[in-house]
Amino acid sequence: MATSGTARVINTRLVLSLIRRHQPVSRADLSRRSGLQRSTVSKIADDLIASRWIKESGVGFLPRGRRPNFLQLNDQRVRVIGISIQPAVTTIGVAALDFQFVRKEAIATTRDLKAFQAALAQRLKAIMAAHPDDYFEAIGIAVSGRLDRLSQRLVFAPHLPWDGCNLKQELEAATGLPVEIENTANACASAEISSGKYGEGVRNLLVVSVSEGIQVGMVLNGQMVLGRQGLAGEFGHVCLDADGPVCACGGRGCWESFASNTAAVNYYAEFLRASAAHPARISFENLLKLAAQNDARAREALHRMALSFGAGLAMLVTGLAPDVIVIVGEVTRAWPQVGEVVNQVLRERVRLQCIPRVIPSEVEADLPLRGAVALALQKCFGRSGQSQY
Repeated sequence: MATSGTARVINTRLVLSLIRRHQPVSRADLSRRSGLQRSTVSKIADDLIASRWIKESGVGFLPRGRRPNFLQLNDQRVRVIGISIQPAVTTIGVAALDFQFVRKEAIATTRDLKAFQAALAQRLKAIMAAHPDDYFEAIGIAVSGRLDRLSQRLVFAPHLPWDGCNLKQELEAATGLPVEIENTANACASAEISSGKYGEGVRNLLVVSVSEGIQVGMVLNGQMVLGRQGLAGEFGHVCLDADGPVCACGGRGCWESFASNTAAVNYYAEFLRASAAHPARISFENLLKLAAQNDARAREALHRMALSFGAGLAMLVTGLAPDVIVIVGEVTRAWPQVGEVVNQVLRERVRLQCIPRVIPSEVEADLPLRGAVALALQKCFGRSGQSQY
């Protein structure tokens, strides 16, 4: 339900986003870009300067009239923490307001929830202690699973045996910082659509996160699609073949059981068994290395994965008609091979004239971690006039 402060929070987020994207920028330019009145922009800017979110960075020149003061983010002291929790590895990043990371590290994601929470809390405290001159505003968490929007508890995470856990509550108690937590694909989609890098007219964007499973984040008509209790987007568990392989969710023949990293590793193992070879199970990372070395079985495993992945994307394109699909995950390292197959499947299966751009994100860019940082910034934008120093 909207409150009297809702418009202020929305306008503050808008102004901050415009400053981040176009800095250094004047108040007059912010008014033109946002559509807000000059007096509203000036009041927001003054509040943000007082709370040290932004700073004045110089004076512009005009042939006549008052010379404008330029504004930019104050990225020297304010920090947020992003956490990307994947089934095997959890990445922690400390970022400035301009999304530039000043620190990154990783810990193992253990199946023992209590041990994991204790290890994560300990690392966060150590990181904050190592940066005594910085002011930490918030924590954002992108997790490989779905959360109940009301309780913030993890309610569906086939690859993380933590059903019902409340990471938000535990970490807020341990660090004293506000925590925003979201599904990885949703966090990535929110970060990508707000970046503006795909064009001002892009209002329909999907993020497909591929790891041990497949998750989909959806922004349609400029709005994040969450569904009942925030559970929308689990296309990875749509059944494509009732007689297919057993999925981590307990069902059979789910899309991710044919097109995930796990599926590709299983294909490779099948090819080896067919040739009477029985080596130890390899990781998806090693599979990619073998494919890069032109190992025939590894390349065939990726080809088979790509066919199924393209078939699933064709379903999404036909049903949702996105402008852009962003692919996230290690599979993008092999995109010259995988992407060619995926795009061919889309051309063959999508009958509508709406084939979108399919864009692989760079693994090194760590989009899930950037999505987590975006969550933290969104969390504290509503508090931006109340920061304490």
